[in-house]
Amino acid sequence: MKKLKKIPILKNEDSEREFWDSHDVTDYVNFSKARPMVLPNLKPSTESISLRMPKHLLERVKMLANRADIPYQSFIKELLAEEVAKRMSRTRNIPAKN
Repeated sequence: MKKLKKIPILKNEDSEREFWDSHDVTDYVNFSKARPMVLPNLKPSTESISLRMPKHLLERVKMLANRADIPYQSFIKELLAEEVAKRMSRTRNIPAKN
């Protein structure tokens, strides 16, 4: 077993990123002792977008979200996630054209 190097203390995330871009992590960490870890409180990264839609469509979305007793933006995310999943599963089953 090789001797591991000591991980330096770095000033900030940028210097840490630069360090790991130019160094091999296996020189610093023994992964044979690694164990799976559960992080139940992590939230997926999100990104804000601006979306224009007809007023009448937004009003209908808000009405349906109100009936479901959830915020309309969460409702929109649910609708999008469901539709994307459906379309992704459909495209996986389509054989490639020759």
